[in-house]
Amino acid sequence: MSGIFEVYADAKGEQRFRLKAPNGETILASEGYTTKEACMNGINSVKENSALDERFESYEDAAGKHRFRLKAANHQIIGVGEAYESEASLKSGIESVKKWASAAKIKEL
Repeated sequence: MSGIFEVYADAKGEQRFRLKAPNGETILASEGYTTKEACMNGINSVKENSALDERFESYEDAAGKHRFRLKAANHQIIGVGEAYESEASLKSGIESVKKWASAAKIKEL
């Protein structure tokens, strides 16, 4: 079992990726990129940075949900997690990204 990065074009034609856990749940989503090459660079950045605790930033959104961002060394956001009801669920989401990102295969949709 392993995670998978799905690469796809959004409605505006931008390239995006999402990291899915082996159970099919999306655990991290990217911003839009203008080229596939830039999108692939984003995936490589997730693989590198997800091993480092200090690259994850947790916060509470306006609706009171727990969220996280994964940032590169230059503090640029490279992926965001979903909204979680509890801090424990948030921490579990971060651990899933850390567990599955490094060896995740890439699938183009």
